[in-house]
Amino acid sequence: MSGTSAQVSATEIKVLSAGAIKTGLANLAKSFEEETGHKVTITFATTPVLRGKIENKEATADIVVAPILTMKGFEEKGLVVAGTRAVLGSVRAAVVVRDGVPEPDISTAEAFKKEILAARSLVYNQASSGLYIEKLLDRLGVAERVKDKTTRVPTGGAVMKHLASSKTEKEIGFGQVPEILVYQDQGVKLVGPLPTEIENVTTYAAGQLVGASTPEPAGKFIRFLATPSAREAFTATGME
Repeated sequence: MSGTSAQVSATEIKVLSAGAIKTGLANLAKSFEEETGHKVTITFATTPVLRGKIENKEATADIVVAPILTMKGFEEKGLVVAGTRAVLGSVRAAVVVRDGVPEPDISTAEAFKKEILAARSLVYNQASSGLYIEKLLDRLGVAERVKDKTTRVPTGGAVMKHLASSKTEKEIGFGQVPEILVYQDQGVKLVGPLPTEIENVTTYAAGQLVGASTPEPAGKFIRFLATPSAREAFTATGME
C-alpha cells in the first residue's frame, strides 16, 4: 500500500495550455503539487499552435487548457474525454501602453477608432486575442489605413516587451488583462478593456485528453482548478 502511495505521489501530469491564464495556472499548479505530491508540468502555446498540436495528435499531454469554443471542437472530434471539461474563467481583451505616455481615450468605440487612426504604431500578437483585434480593425473599416503602422509579434508577452523597450510616440498595444498585469511593473500600464460595444471576452476551460497517461491524477487536477479557492486565485490575476 505504501509503495502504491509513493508511486502515485510521483506521478507527473502534463498540461498544454493557452498563455493568457499563465500566471494563475502556474500558481495553482504549485499549490496542487504541495497538496497532493503530484508533479504538474505545463507547456504554454498560443491557441492556434495549441489547436494544431492537439488536432494533429502531436501533443504529449494529459490535460489541455483552451478557449471554450476550441475545447468544444476538441470534444466533438473525440480528442477530449466527454464530461471532463471544467470552466476556469474569462479574460477580457484590453489596451496597453508604455509607462509615462498619455492614455488613449477608449471610453467608446468611436473614441477608440479615432485613437487608432491617430496612433503612430499599433502592436498585437498572433494568438487568439490578436486575431480578434485583426478582425476588429477590419470591422471598424480601418484595417487598410493602419496596416503600415501595425506590428505583429508571436505572444502577449512579446507585445509587452515591445512596448516597454519602444521609443515610438503614440503607440498602442493590445493584450488580455492577465497578460498585461504581469508586466505592469516592467514598463507598461493597463489602460482598460475594450469599449463595451466592441469588447472581446474569452472563456477558458480545462479538459482531459483522450489517451492521457495519468487519467486519475489529471482528473483530480481539473477538479482542483474548478474549486472556489482556485477561482479566487484566478481572479487575483485578472480573470473573471
